[in-house]
Amino acid sequence: MGKPTLSLAFLLGALAVALGAFGAHALKEMVDEKSIQTYQTAVQYHFYHVIALALTGVLLNSNANGWYRRAAGLFIAGIIFFSGSLYTLTFLKAAGVTGMNWLGAITPIGGVCFIAGWLCLFAGTRK
Repeated sequence: MGKPTLSLAFLLGALAVALGAFGAHALKEMVDEKSIQTYQTAVQYHFYHVIALALTGVLLNSNANGWYRRAAGLFIAGIIFFSGSLYTLTFLKAAGVTGMNWLGAITPIGGVCFIAGWLCLFAGTRK
């Protein structure tokens, strides 16, 4: 389970760099400052949790306990729900699509996944 987790972390890391570069160079021409800040938050949390996912992959290589497996899944879900919803909101705004603010209700689900992932890492170290 450790190697696939590490592989996915590295792919998600590459995606975070690409999305960050897009935001720094192209997106500023398309949306307002508030949307840029939202997008930067998505990239920032994406990066943090790619690092957490990589750490989890290393832990899985040495001790594949259930808590670490849960943490990996939660970090992946968090990236999808938290960062993914913020990316989507920003891209929709750049495309001129309005009225999709309900997508912002998905973001806290990702935040809860991030918190739960960290707590799973904690529990795994206590086992």
